[in-house]
Amino acid sequence: MSEAAQGDAAAAHVPAAHVLAAHVLAAFSRLGRDGLTLRAVSDTDGPALTALIGAAYDEYACGPLDPTGFDDDLAAPATAASERGRDWWVVTERGTLVASAALGGLHADGAGRPVREIHRLYLAPAVRGIGLATALVTGIADAARACGAVALEAWSDTRLVDAHTRYLALGFRLSGASRELNDPACTCELHFTLPLDRGTIADHRDG
Repeated sequence: MSEAAQGDAAAAHVPAAHVLAAHVLAAFSRLGRDGLTLRAVSDTDGPALTALIGAAYDEYACGPLDPTGFDDDLAAPATAASERGRDWWVVTERGTLVASAALGGLHADGAGRPVREIHRLYLAPAVRGIGLATALVTGIADAARACGAVALEAWSDTRLVDAHTRYLALGFRLSGASRELNDPACTCELHFTLPLDRGTIADHRDG
């Protein structure tokens, strides 16, 4: 095996949680916000995550949660993440859950390339605008790259316009694809993609 191939193989086995934690914890120190803690999700976070995500749905008129369908992972989030091959983290501030972010397992996109998908990215209003979203997405992108992905994907409800602005500012681009979830909220999602084989998020960011 060549040195390059050995390096790629080694990178694919770097634990995503370690990469994300290292990056986001470093970013926390630059936020100027004491009391933020990053940890793996637990099943006991279900009620707090339901409240966080439900509040975002209400804020952007996304309709009700779908606890027996799309949102069935909220009942036991750690168990659901394990069953679905995801890494899921939450951020707490002095014990209160204020943010969530998850990274899906490695899979092939339509072109056969290895990609990973960002899931469940939500922030409470109290921690928006401090750089936390950027830290989480950057950390997730670094984790996806370390695990062998060449792109990071995101699907986002058409009504979450502020999230779309943030994705685009971080270097994501709309692929033109969309999908209907056929859920009680009549959700339609847009597809975003971020190349990971051409530098870091800092290299893609606007401005």
